[in-house]
Amino acid sequence: MTELTLLGISGSLRSNSANSQLLREAARMFGDATYVEADLNIPLYDGDDEVATGVPEAAQKLADQIATADAIIVSTPEYNKGPSGVLKNALDWVSRTPDKPWMNKPVAVMSGAAGRAGGERAQMILRAFLLPFRPRLLSGPEVHLANCTNAFDEDGRLKGDMYIATVQELMTALRQEALR
Repeated sequence: MTELTLLGISGSLRSNSANSQLLREAARMFGDATYVEADLNIPLYDGDDEVATGVPEAAQKLADQIATADAIIVSTPEYNKGPSGVLKNALDWVSRTPDKPWMNKPVAVMSGAAGRAGGERAQMILRAFLLPFRPRLLSGPEVHLANCTNAFDEDGRLKGDMYIATVQELMTALRQEALR
């Protein structure tokens, strides 16, 4: 069997955000795979721009990365009780591409936030955003990383046995789903 390709999509544009770090830790726990991290620096969706110039190259690249991935992890921060606008914008643009890149893709969702709920509301809304794309969305275990600004050590490794065990369990389930 060929090596799996794992795509990580962070709802934060900051390169070393807690959600990006969480993705990298999850990818490490996923095991042997080619890990690719998506870039969500995509222009804001504008129907007039789409008509005039088509889907932006950055949005098409993301759609292509989704299409070629064997499994996907999405991690979202919680901004004002929902997922980031950056992530929603990326989902909107990908929905405008001609193919259906999310269709039947194994997808694990997680969240990290500074508050004690760990982005639970954002994750719930993100799951609803993904449903129309018909991925094979894993139902759990749910990873809601609370107090995410203090969740990683100086090497970027996740702290806390409970979080480590839960992320590992989710990545084991994602790997099994990708190999299915």
